[in-house]
Order: sequence, then structure tokens, then C-alpha cells
Amino acid sequence: MLFAIEAVLDIAFHAGSQPVQSRTITRRQGIPRRYLEQALQHLVREGVLIGVRGPKGGYRLARERRRITVGDIVRVVGKMETGDDPTKDDNGGSELGRKVVRELWRELQDEVTIRLDGVTIEDLCNRAHRAKIISEGRSNLDFSI
Repeated sequence: MLFAIEAVLDIAFHAGSQPVQSRTITRRQGIPRRYLEQALQHLVREGVLIGVRGPKGGYRLARERRRITVGDIVRVVGKMETGDDPTKDDNGGSELGRKVVRELWRELQDEVTIRLDGVTIEDLCNRAHRAKIISEGRSNLDFSI
């Protein structure tokens, strides 16, 4: 999940005139290429990213940075991951587990989701700027006429 957030942030933060290629994200973020490609394709299908084909292809944000939340990304990755979620299985486990612990866990997940929906990719880009992280894409832009 964190890798997917990092990938979208990388695309937003380092965006230049060209789409960002997955191998560039792998180089900058150290995200395993196999996971990255799968996550990026899911993010394209769900309308968070746009895939651009061709030799200079790659990925762009499908919406403005301020219109993509961390919650959007987490939901896409949640659908992608195939791990069992014990909070959704109401048949297994003890009565205490089903009626108390799992209920608590669902409440906590709801609270986290609300918080993640309040954080945009724009917010994370601003944090990166405040942390004085250099944007490769922005530094490569040439505005000469």
C-alpha cells in the first residue's frame, strides 16, 4: 500500500513535460518493479492515473493533485491485494473476536479511511517541498524561448 502511495506521489512530484516511466519510479523509490507495474495498472483502471503508450510513454495523474486523496489510492490497492481480511469473515473465530475485536478493527479502519480521504497528493507534494526534496521533473523543465 505504501509503495502505491509513493508511486503516485513520485508521478505528481517529479512530473515534467513527459509521462513518468515505471523504471524511473523504481530507480527513485526502490519499489519492486513487479509490484509497481501491477499497482500502476490498477490505478489506471480506477481513474487515478493515465497510462501513456509508446517509447516516451509512462504515467500521468488522471486528475489534479488536489483532487486525488491518499484514501483513493488505498482503496484501489485494497481491491488489488488478495490477502484475507479477517474482519470480513463473520463466521470464523470466537464470539469475542467477531463481536468485539473485529468490530473495533472495522471502526479503526473507518477512522483511518476518513483521515486518508482528507490528505491529497497536493498536500504530500507540499510536504516534499518543505522537506527540501528536489523534483527531477521540475528541474528538467526548460522555459527558454
